[in-house]
Amino acid sequence: MRYHQVIVVGGGLAGLRAALELNKRNVKVAVVSKVHPLRSHSVEAQGGINAPLGNHPRGSHDSPELHAFDTVKGSDYLADQKSALRLTEDASERVREMEHWGVPFSRTTDGKIAQRPFGGAGFPRTCFASDKTGHVLLHTLYEQCVKYEQASERGEMVVYDEQIVTGLIVDDGVCHGVIVWDFQTGEIDVIKSEAVIFATGGAGRIFGKTTNALISTGLGMAIPYWAGIPIKDLEFVQFHPTTLFGTNILMTEGARGEGGFLLNNEGDRFLANYDDSSKAMEVAPRDIVARNMTREIMEGRGFEDEYLHLDLRHLGRDKILERLPGIRDLAMKFVHVDPIEAPVPVQPGMHYTMGGIDTNELGASRVPGFYAAGECGSVSVHGANRLGGNSMLETIVYGAIAGDSAAQYVLDGASGKTPDDTIFEDARKRELSRLDGMFTGAGEENPADIKDELEETMNRKCWVFREEKTLQEGIEKVEELLERYQNITLNSTGLRVNFDLLWALELGGNLAMAEVMIKGAARRKESRGSQFRTDFPTRDDDNWLHHTLAYYTNDGPRFDSSEVDLSIWEPKERKY
Repeated sequence: MRYHQVIVVGGGLAGLRAALELNKRNVKVAVVSKVHPLRSHSVEAQGGINAPLGNHPRGSHDSPELHAFDTVKGSDYLADQKSALRLTEDASERVREMEHWGVPFSRTTDGKIAQRPFGGAGFPRTCFASDKTGHVLLHTLYEQCVKYEQASERGEMVVYDEQIVTGLIVDDGVCHGVIVWDFQTGEIDVIKSEAVIFATGGAGRIFGKTTNALISTGLGMAIPYWAGIPIKDLEFVQFHPTTLFGTNILMTEGARGEGGFLLNNEGDRFLANYDDSSKAMEVAPRDIVARNMTREIMEGRGFEDEYLHLDLRHLGRDKILERLPGIRDLAMKFVHVDPIEAPVPVQPGMHYTMGGIDTNELGASRVPGFYAAGECGSVSVHGANRLGGNSMLETIVYGAIAGDSAAQYVLDGASGKTPDDTIFEDARKRELSRLDGMFTGAGEENPADIKDELEETMNRKCWVFREEKTLQEGIEKVEELLERYQNITLNSTGLRVNFDLLWALELGGNLAMAEVMIKGAARRKESRGSQFRTDFPTRDDDNWLHHTLAYYTNDGPRFDSSEVDLSIWEPKERKY
């Protein structure tokens, strides 16, 4: 039975930044990741990270307050405003810290960090490294972890990769560790700790058409949900306007920020025809652009009734090669289109979950000793719609905050007395019994069939435009799939390198979060940010200006609500 003072689950940007903060305070920390940290989904982020540096000629008057206001306005006033302001107040320090650690940001002609326009921002404030910003941020953070793993003056820091957390250990209302499946050896182990931070990413693989990596299943949200920690605002799903037709690989918002056009099958820049995007055009917020793209396709002005064109040709070869080389490579490899010579086929695709594990402004949950950061958590700075460039910022700002908060919790001795070893051993035996039951079940359901049907259901019933009838049809289907999941059968037994078991476990997380998402969407009878109800097409502050909370019960989620922090800006109509 292993022990570390704090366990960080997840090796992406939020997890590694939290681990570094714990290590800085000489707290013994272990990072547990189901893939090598450099294969985490953070590596796929492209366009950039926001900070009010004021380096762009049009951004000299930018400030944390203006950045925070844009964030709150973009959220359709569902963000907690003090949390949003903390995000933007820390932004410049965190970005410069990454620069000093070695991130090769793109530069202005006078050597400053370059910034580009992104949707919903009052100033160009998105710092970038061509279109591979997540890649370079993640590699730089991992290099720092490797450095401090070896530093004799620092406390212990260990990275366990290809180890999958399958459960939390909560005793008497306090979190004391996790249950871990070592994928290589097959061992089921317990890691005791005084605090746990989840930084496990989003739940995009609930959908079929998504930019998310295969590992973003939602299991990391489901584990604390099953342990009694509520999920907040999961009905708010971001659909990115430009994903590659056929595979839904991300085509960065930076392409539009650099001046790319969206065209329909008549060659028109159709965003000019809609009141909510006629001024900002291609750099309107993502929820608005995704809806107007979907309207164009539904009204027959798309190509093959499926996609539109992202046209970059007018940017010129040199600019595309300098600023957008990554998406050029992807377009050439996956649809055989060179953006220098031809427009790229794109369509909206699921991209990000604004909601997640309910936490306060320090990343702490309602269970002492359990914290969350990054996309799996909901602090909540994104509310009903996230601005592009704020997700990577949230990972490093709130990763550091959660790490600092957990460190203080441990150093204060707040976790109290460690439970007797029988608590941990009993938890391990229960997990072994549960997994054994999955091997010996007499059911005939194929998990892959359930997964395919779930993705199709969410694509069709819980997409950009929602209404009561289709949402209820989706709920009935998800409930059917949950029932069938109880009767799955696995083709492979044993715990060593068993992908059959791995994907069956991940499917359990998929289904749990899909149920919370679609029932939350049906329950919220208004349109706000990314949630557009055709039967309730306007925002309803009188009845719905609050967070949704979902608690696990054996009969499905129990919903409740909590107040939104509106202490800085009064809500008003959102216009661009």
